[in-house]
Amino acid sequence: MSEQQLREQLYASFKHRAILYWLIFDELREELGQDKATELLKRAVYRRGEQVGQKFAPFGPDDLQGLREAFLGGIPDEGRMFDPEVIRCDESALDIVFHRCPLKEAWQEAGLSNEDGTLMCEIAAEIDCGTFAAAGFDFTAATWKPPSQDCCHLHIRPGGTT
Repeated sequence: MSEQQLREQLYASFKHRAILYWLIFDELREELGQDKATELLKRAVYRRGEQVGQKFAPFGPDDLQGLREAFLGGIPDEGRMFDPEVIRCDESALDIVFHRCPLKEAWQEAGLSNEDGTLMCEIAAEIDCGTFAAAGFDFTAATWKPPSQDCCHLHIRPGGTT
């Protein structure tokens, strides 16, 4: 298999994940209403984040430089998939902006409204909330909202400081 084929399959798997999130959410929303569907999917995605966060726990609660290297080093396709930019990394803050997101791109390609796309980005960001909390850091995210071209802005702080 060529590197290009592997890259195409990798990106397709992220699109698959995005569409699954959407379809599960849409079914839950029809059955339970938007608020309950949002709550349930956020909880599930957060739990997965907690599992992922275990690998970053050695850096918690305050090794932001080590976390930066480990976290960014794990972004697929040598970082191109999310195109991260470190805005700040010092002893008190790690701020990263993603210029791309294959999930957001898949939702847009699928024709979701801006309102639904914004909500799905908010739900999907729960994976990062769970990840960084489990690793011992304080975390907030500013997720995509139109008309921004960027995606998530991650704000990571040493644990117990906020």
